[in-house]
Amino acid sequence: MLKSEWVRWLGQRWHHSWRRWSLWSALVLLVAATLVTQVWLAGRYEVSEVQQRLDRETADAVADIRTTFANSVTRLQAMPRLDSDVMAWQVEAAELLRNHRELAHIEWRNARQQIEASEESPYLQLYWSAVDRTGINTESNTACMRAQRSGAASYAGSYFMSQGNGTGLELLELCVPVLTGEKLHGFVVATYILQNVLSDLVGETFRRNHELSFTEPDGTRLAMVSTPRRGTRVFTSQQLLDLPGVTLMLRVDSWHAAQNVFPNVLTALVTGMSIALVTVLVVLVRDNRRRLKAERDLGDALAFRKAMEDSLVTGLRARDLQGKTTYVNPAFCEMVGFTAEQIVDPDVPTPYWPPELADQYAQRQSIRLSGTVPPREGFESVFMRKDGTRFPVLIFEAPLITSAGLHTGWMSAFVDMSEQRRVEELSRASQERLQATARLATVGEMASLLSHELNQPLAAISSYATGTLNLLPDDATVEEVQQLLPDVRMAVQRMAYQAERAGKVIKSVHDFVRRRGQARAFVSAQSLVEAVLPLIRLQARKLQVQVVTEIAPDTLAVYCDRTMVEQVLLNLSRNGMQAMDYPACPNRSLHITVRLVPSDMGRKWVEFVVADGGEGISEPVATQLFTPFFTTKDEGMGLGLSLCRTVVEQHGSHLTYRANTPQGTVFSFTMPTWRND
Repeated sequence: MLKSEWVRWLGQRWHHSWRRWSLWSALVLLVAATLVTQVWLAGRYEVSEVQQRLDRETADAVADIRTTFANSVTRLQAMPRLDSDVMAWQVEAAELLRNHRELAHIEWRNARQQIEASEESPYLQLYWSAVDRTGINTESNTACMRAQRSGAASYAGSYFMSQGNGTGLELLELCVPVLTGEKLHGFVVATYILQNVLSDLVGETFRRNHELSFTEPDGTRLAMVSTPRRGTRVFTSQQLLDLPGVTLMLRVDSWHAAQNVFPNVLTALVTGMSIALVTVLVVLVRDNRRRLKAERDLGDALAFRKAMEDSLVTGLRARDLQGKTTYVNPAFCEMVGFTAEQIVDPDVPTPYWPPELADQYAQRQSIRLSGTVPPREGFESVFMRKDGTRFPVLIFEAPLITSAGLHTGWMSAFVDMSEQRRVEELSRASQERLQATARLATVGEMASLLSHELNQPLAAISSYATGTLNLLPDDATVEEVQQLLPDVRMAVQRMAYQAERAGKVIKSVHDFVRRRGQARAFVSAQSLVEAVLPLIRLQARKLQVQVVTEIAPDTLAVYCDRTMVEQVLLNLSRNGMQAMDYPACPNRSLHITVRLVPSDMGRKWVEFVVADGGEGISEPVATQLFTPFFTTKDEGMGLGLSLCRTVVEQHGSHLTYRANTPQGTVFSFTMPTWRND
């Protein structure tokens, strides 16, 4: 026992420690991840800044080169023509070559692109200076033809010129047309050294800290000016140098040492702290807004709940686990006539309990408080108003469960059943009057049948009496009387038979009329049919209908209201016989069948079937067949089938109908063989 308790205590301690340290570990990991992320972001920011600065400086270098090339085009265009002043042209060309080290050669070509004069840079000696250039470089010829067509300067593609000692230069030539109006005088062709362009036209500071090179669009390197590499990180920027007739790329490579971690960490920490503070402020503001919104929503919800509870006609009562009433709504106070303070007061016993039922209700309350769950369908009880009157209530109870799942009490809902009971009594009285009216209508219709049936035996009795008197003359002797005695006896027997027949007819009608509604009981199905069979046969003889009954021998007794079920059988039989009351009816037979049928849960029902051979029920009539006061008869009241359906449904069954074969209608209903009340 001690070992298990120690193990349990150790497990609880470990669980508590694990939860505490796991939270702290998660917080430390979160902070570490935040710092690492901030340092990384700072490094990324530094890299981005270096790359952007390099891109800007590269763009500035390209702009400088492009500006210098544009100025050179202007100077070449301003040179004097060779055909007007040869000496002045040579002087101007030599001056331009001395001032611009990127230029290697300047020549004058006539309109047929023949070289007439040339000047070379004083800073280097080209290998091809003594050779006729007209047949060497066809790119310049193409550029001059382009310039002639466009009337503007044009560049030729770069080419490599070997110097004979294993070295060489990448050269770029510019052709400038000399025009007077539309007249072409010749061309000025200037040759650029790409490496000198990089070394002379780009700022010294930028050139000293970076590696510069000209490349073709496909990446082929043409010329390069490099410096000693410092650092392990390289940054590259490329800018397009788009010249008329040729396209070059200026590539700049920059090497940097590893980033300075300490300033980045400080920057990251300051930035992180700033972000954290701003985040905390934002969270606080959002939480405050949410709290205010929650308070407003709670106030609205409470106001809505109060308005809803005040508008309810259903009484509400809340009790704690000790049985003390903690809350009642206005509807409950109005229902019992006591104020909320009087009901909630712990010093006052429950004022709405009838004194004669207080002990019973207290016992029921103790059962509820012990934990027994009340039925969800509710239960009935009786309360007492402040004036002492009793009234029935329907109670629904449910447990009060908090959001944490804790049972704190019971909530009860009360429905005043006084008005419902009054309506039920009125409905019951109305139903009884309706049934009495229907029975009186049935008896009224039977009156004519009764007179018809009684006329025959009474006429027979009168005839036999008259005949007997005629057989006995006033002066008859004893011997004559003795001879007539057998005939007189026969006549008296006939009179007695007819009198008994008339008495049975009167008794059957008398029993049916005087029978009242009674409590449900077990009644044999055969006795139900036999009770109404004499009345059915009265009308059957008048309408010349044959009545056929078929009762199964295994039929069980049914639990029903005998009077009402007999009324249903009689109404259905009379309707069936009246449906056959027309001259062309081929089959004037009424079949009454009783049999046992199984049902749900193994229970058995007794089915009553009344089938006729009439014309059947048309579709328009079928839609209103069970509607009260709907009838197709001139003398009918329209209550028969409506009453039948009501009676059958009160017994837990249904009245149905279907077409008969070959014609007619079949009505059927079932009665239970067990108590269902």
